[in-house]
Amino acid sequence: MAVEINSLLECRKKAAKWLAAAACFLCFFAPASASVTASEDSSAAAAICPVVYPLDETPSEKGYHYLFYGNAFFVNEDGYLITAAHLLNSFRDGGQPHVLAELPSGQRHLLKADVVATDWEHDVAILRATPNPFQGGYRVAYLPLAPDRLDPGKHVFSISLRPSRLQEAYTFDAPLQERSEGEVLSYQYTRTESGREIELLLYSQKVIPGQSGSPVISGESGEAVGLIEGRWLHPTAIPFVTSAEQIDPSPGAAVRIHYAISLLQAHSIPWHATLDSGVHAAGSSENAKGYSGPTPLSLVAAPFPAQAFSGGEILLDAKVDTRGKVTDVRVVQGQPPFLEEVLGAVQTWTFLPARQDGHDVEARVGIVFQFAQPYLPKLTARVHEYKETGTDSKDRGALPLYTLEPEYPANSVGEGSVVLNEIVDREGRASSIHVVRDLASLTSPTVGAVRQWKFAPGKHGGEAVESGVIVVVTFRRPAVASRTLRQENGRGDCGVSMKGRCLFRQGLHRAGEGFNRQN
Repeated sequence: MAVEINSLLECRKKAAKWLAAAACFLCFFAPASASVTASEDSSAAAAICPVVYPLDETPSEKGYHYLFYGNAFFVNEDGYLITAAHLLNSFRDGGQPHVLAELPSGQRHLLKADVVATDWEHDVAILRATPNPFQGGYRVAYLPLAPDRLDPGKHVFSISLRPSRLQEAYTFDAPLQERSEGEVLSYQYTRTESGREIELLLYSQKVIPGQSGSPVISGESGEAVGLIEGRWLHPTAIPFVTSAEQIDPSPGAAVRIHYAISLLQAHSIPWHATLDSGVHAAGSSENAKGYSGPTPLSLVAAPFPAQAFSGGEILLDAKVDTRGKVTDVRVVQGQPPFLEEVLGAVQTWTFLPARQDGHDVEARVGIVFQFAQPYLPKLTARVHEYKETGTDSKDRGALPLYTLEPEYPANSVGEGSVVLNEIVDREGRASSIHVVRDLASLTSPTVGAVRQWKFAPGKHGGEAVESGVIVVVTFRRPAVASRTLRQENGRGDCGVSMKGRCLFRQGLHRAGEGFNRQN
């Protein structure tokens, strides 16, 4: 048994390599101090099942002997569950994962859990229990999912199940139920091995060994907002704390639930937004009337290219299909090295698809990536003007005709990206701006600048329509731009200097000549 468990631990450590610098996955056991009875939080607890592997072909008087991996939870009444993908790494070369579902008697019964889909990069997986326990008299429930961010300071809790004895786990033994409470601290972005961003929710809970794959649940709505990963190990300034208690310097880290929703959407698997609302599924029909545009689920920013010494803007017109994926991306304005980074990021974006009279429909959106000039003062104009394009196209997203770069606050040292979701009406006016990704001191000047933008409205069937526009403004901590540093070799004034080296020249000024020559 010890050999099997050590081998399992090694597999799990390899599976979690991409996040090793950010979080410590809980692939081991230690006694936990907080235990609650099974009667507390019964509705949420009924949605959670241990993920296990049976070691016996036939049960003993204690039931089936099994290995414990972590937890999963149901998201609909069709028997689909969500879990952390790294729990399934040991099954990549074979083996059938199972879940332990509760019978009315209180005993747990083994059910096969087929692996439906995995997103290894974001550590999310979908399982399906067979036979469906919702139709077999089991004591089970599902958890609704919340794609929106909870504000810092909001109450969250988590529930997980684990065997009372790791090496002697049997199905007839009631698992221990662990419950912990805390509040949302902040949201952090880290990068996977492939270089893509992943968003983590940090919360003030002491992470309990064995919680991997368990849900982080909103204390107000009862909706799952994240999947537990482990402990955040980077030094982090906690911007918001409401309690007087000492905050753990290594808070809990959870993958945002929108990554799971994106995977469900990609496979047309229904999920619930609240316990009382209808089911969200690609192609589902509801009684709702009217139109609603695509809603962002996961929007990663493109990094400021290391080789770029100046700013730039990329304008795209893209289609969001009925599964919420971005397709048919048309480049309206773009140049290297920014364009390659932007196209790579946009390919990973996911949305809740647009809805027309209760049905999922395709919709086009405008996309603007603005890389603000990384110099103070700015060397070129902050204003960018564009001619209207796609006038002969019957379908397009709203696109800007006039943009303004935000001013970098003098007292800020921030860098990164602010992401906004705008609604542009059929007159080309921005009727609403929603902050999707906040960046402390840089969000306010970004919103202020974007409010001054002007747009050409979107089109559908040749008619002007309301359209969504995603705006991503990326800042790099600015260097001081010198316009007066004279170069000794007569090659002109230095426009941008860094560490004594001239990066850009302003041109050679000659008395009596009305031109600047760029070198």
